[in-house]
Amino acid sequence: APLVLLHGALGTIESCFAGLLPALARHFEVVAVELQGHGHTRDVARPLSYEGMAADTAALLDALDIERAHCVGYSMGGAVALQLALDRPDLVDHLVSAGGSSFDPSGVHPELLASLESFDPRELDGTRWHEAYRQVAPDPDAWTSLVVKVNQLDRAGEPAWPKERLAALRLPTLLISGDADV
Repeated sequence: APLVLLHGALGTIESCFAGLLPALARHFEVVAVELQGHGHTRDVARPLSYEGMAADTAALLDALDIERAHCVGYSMGGAVALQLALDRPDLVDHLVSAGGSSFDPSGVHPELLASLESFDPRELDGTRWHEAYRQVAPDPDAWTSLVVKVNQLDRAGEPAWPKERLAALRLPTLLISGDADV
């Protein structure tokens, strides 16, 4: 069965799932997606949005002639997987969203929101995320632009899914959130 993996913000497939890939590949046809501007995928001239990244993932599945897939996303990737399930439930068999997805932006820790406003994109230079990006990105100099886009996405307060829309989701779903997530 196909399994779509979606990494977290500023991550790559390797930095988020390297330890899981061999085990998953024994049981699934793994489609390891690197989202807009992340990892091996070049950026495009549009802001990051969950709707856009979910539409990109749907287009990839359509291009690969994959009718239905299990979708597993970490952090931002979990939000993209959930958006995909909401927008194209026909494509998603099972959904796992782990860590970081906030269904209502009013629940985000105020300290985190404040830090987004005064954020210096150079603060992440030299981090493990930056190093992973530099190893595989088609344009390693686009790092700062990606960091700025992720910050804009976070500050936009997305996603804000209405409870009714979430309640209407009719597929097996596992949501994993820790008590210290966003």
